[in-house]
Amino acid sequence: MYKGIYIAASGAVLKEAELALTARNIANASTPGYKKERTSFSSYLLPAVRSVSGPERIMVDRAETITDFSPGRFIETGNPLDIAIEGDGFFALEGGRYTRRGEFRLDGDGYLVNTEGLKVVGADGAAIQLPPGKVDIGPGGEISVNGVPAGRLKLVDFARPYRLSKAGDATYTAPADARPAAASARVLPGVIEDSNVNVIKEMVGMIRTTREFETYQKMIQAFDSASSKALNEIGRI
Repeated sequence: MYKGIYIAASGAVLKEAELALTARNIANASTPGYKKERTSFSSYLLPAVRSVSGPERIMVDRAETITDFSPGRFIETGNPLDIAIEGDGFFALEGGRYTRRGEFRLDGDGYLVNTEGLKVVGADGAAIQLPPGKVDIGPGGEISVNGVPAGRLKLVDFARPYRLSKAGDATYTAPADARPAAASARVLPGVIEDSNVNVIKEMVGMIRTTREFETYQKMIQAFDSASSKALNEIGRI
């Protein structure tokens, strides 16, 4: 009986984690460059973790959070500092961070920075600093100001499957053994990549997961009620 409670509780915990991820996806549905997440789970036999007799039963546990790196739709803004990547790859930022959110601007010192204030790294490995003037960015990431070459964006990619960890809503870090390689993607100026979250699908998934969570709750209550009843009847004997 108690094993049944453990199994139902493990399912409820997993569904609660799914609800949290779904809520985060929905909250970032309008965040440029955001990539939706989902959770995976692993299962194991109950006797492997508790000394109990009887038939083996399976519990589930959260294994990892998986990021879906499929592209979002492109939105034209007309802002020359809004840049999207067509294909696989990421913009390089200072501090070993990477992003597909090309919503850039110039700070007070002329450095090209992202929405968090992190400097954008150029192909030479240094932060990109631009002089005053009209900025144009070509399909290969080349930057010119008033028609004069002023640098090139550093576009990188990693081996699949990606092993990147989120460091913000649309910013990632790579493990030490993941070597970035030059990306062959194309740059689209005046465009941003929207999130890849489908709000309708996420809402449907939230409703389904909520019902599954409620089912596990009812199972726990049923096991608890049966356990209390058994103890009371044994007490009368």
